Parts: sequence; C-alpha cells; structure tokens
Amino acid sequence: MPDVNMPPPILVESDSDLKALAQDLARHSRVAFDTESNSLYAYQEQVCLIQCSTEDADYIIDSLAIADLSPLAPILADAAIEKVLHGAEYDLVVLKRDFGFQVHNLFDTRVAARTLGMERTGLGNLLEEAFGARLDKRLQRANWGRRPLPADLLDYARLDTRYLLPLRDRLARALREAGRWQEALEFCEYLTRLEPTENDFDPKGFWRIAGAHRLSPRQRAILKELYLFREQAASRMDRPPFKVMNDGTLLAIAQAEPRDLTALRDLPGMTTGQVRRYGQRVLEAVARGRSALPPQRPARAARDEAVQERYERLRQWRKKKARQHGVESDLILPRELLISMARRPPRDMDSLRQYMAPLEWRFQTYGPELLKLLRT
Repeated sequence: MPDVNMPPPILVESDSDLKALAQDLARHSRVAFDTESNSLYAYQEQVCLIQCSTEDADYIIDSLAIADLSPLAPILADAAIEKVLHGAEYDLVVLKRDFGFQVHNLFDTRVAARTLGMERTGLGNLLEEAFGARLDKRLQRANWGRRPLPADLLDYARLDTRYLLPLRDRLARALREAGRWQEALEFCEYLTRLEPTENDFDPKGFWRIAGAHRLSPRQRAILKELYLFREQAASRMDRPPFKVMNDGTLLAIAQAEPRDLTALRDLPGMTTGQVRRYGQRVLEAVARGRSALPPQRPARAARDEAVQERYERLRQWRKKKARQHGVESDLILPRELLISMARRPPRDMDSLRQYMAPLEWRFQTYGPELLKLLRT
C-alpha cells in the first residue's frame, strides 16, 4: 500500500519549472497522468491542470499559467516510458486537441479493470478497494479554471494520479494471471489512435432536442430561435449552454409560446433569476420564431438495408461474445469498427487485419469467425 503520509504536491507554474519537470520525468520508466478541464463552467472548455506522479513525487502543472507546454510532448510520445491513466479516452482526446500531444505506451487502469470483468471500475471504487484511499466525491464537479486553487482541490487533483502506479501493478498481475494481458494492452493502444471530433456549433442542433420532432411547425421555428439565443448568451457569458437554460426548458417555452414575462415565469424550469437575466430576450426569440418560416426537417440519410443487416448481425455477435467473455460489449470490438465493417466488408483475412489494427489479439481470436459472419 502506498505511503499515506504524503508530502504536498509540487506545483509547476512556469516555463522553467516545466522544463525541469520534463527532464526529471525522462529518467523514469513510467509516469501516471491525468487532466482536469472546466467543461462545466466555460463555453469553450480547456485543460486547466495536468497532474502527473512518479514513484517519488506528485506534480500539478498549471496549464493555464504556462504558455508553452511542449516540453511534455517528448515524454508522452516516448514509447520507452509507460503512461498510466484511468479512463484515458477523454484525457487523450483533449491533450491531442488542445496541445497536439501524441501518447504512446498507454496503460489504462479502467480498461484493465473492465477487461478483468470488474463491475465497479471507477477510480474511487478501485482505490478504496485496493488501498483504502477515498476520493472526496464532493469535489468531482469543481471549477478547475478558478485561480488560485484552494489546497483541498490541489490535494484532490493529486489523488487522481498518486495511486495509479501501484494500482497499475495490481491490475497488471491480475491480467497476466487471467491470460488477458494482451487483450487489455491492445485496447489501450486503440485508444491512443482516437482523433478529436469537431466541436463547432451546429445551428441545426435543435433538432436533436428530445421532443423537437413532435412540435408544430411554428413551435419548431420558435425552438430554433430559442436555441440560437441560448448559444449566443452562453458564448457572451463564457458559460456552457446548459447552464443558461436546459433543453427541457427550451422545449417548454416553444410549446407554450409565451407573450409576456408572467406567462414565461410560470413555465417549468424557469427560475426567477432566469426570467430576470434572459426574460426579455427569450420573449424576443419567441416573437421571431412566431413570424419565421418553419425550419425544414433535416433529410435522413438513405438507409442501406444490406449495411443495416450486416451491422445488426455484427452487433448481436458482439453481444453474445461479451456475455461469454464476461466483459462489456465495446471491449470485444468498438462500435465504430462494427460500423466500418458493415459499410465496407473486408474481402479476406489480410484486409480484415488492416481494419482491426492495432487489435491483433482480437483479430487472431475472432478474425475467421467475423469474416464468415460478414460473408453470410
């Protein structure tokens, strides 16, 4: 069990501090990493902290204070240094999106736990079970963009990496004993190849609000105007759109078509503060929608019945394999891979191997069966 009498984390807040840290990290064969972003508090989220731990010390890098984070790039890309993260997919994507970092030689402790068939795979669950360490769940939704960060937040942030290296060792032993080491490791490699998706505002995104398709044409026009108003307000205030007004409230306003603040105030989801801050602009959006042409429903992509049939066959096969293997379905094969196979079925084992790279263990284990299934 790790030493519970931990010295305070080392804050890295300048370019010179970061360069010195990078030189120190280069001496280690493995480093634990994590990130904290402000997605719950900003219109455009950004990475606010990068935590890392070695066997010797814990570091908290203030990524808002340091202009150039490039000294970390060689560490993250070095295949000779194992990077240990928990639930790494989001961290990998934001590190690549915000800084262009590529990560090689990843060990994801959550992937390891899921590959072992564990049901409780949150970091807090694993740390409490393995080491008796408890994370304060009250701080999970903290605003990591505030400065200065209080001591309790810094200590909480440090705990996200402090125990990852010994946790990695426990899980690695269990994976080897279960004969699932390669299975877990190649899924970690798959995660490092994921690319960030575009996160630009979609003016037609109101169609994805639950219930939008059941509105009348005029109500849909109002919903569209409300959706555009919310985005503009969120951008101006640097807040996430859902903190301006949630989807359910937009839908309720569109359905009620209020004409004054009294009617607006009575709607579900509308608070006194929202009426005071946004009421007049909401009514203006309703008025614009009432006089606008109804928005056209987005055209649905033509459904290829053969593709749909192949995808469903693959999905049912994956579900069955997951039950047999005692894991969740995505660990058998990611959904995106099933969709690609359904759209463009591989012709032979060589083309199937290219599809499945870097999932070589899965190719060897399931390849012939998959190819037969796709040829049916």
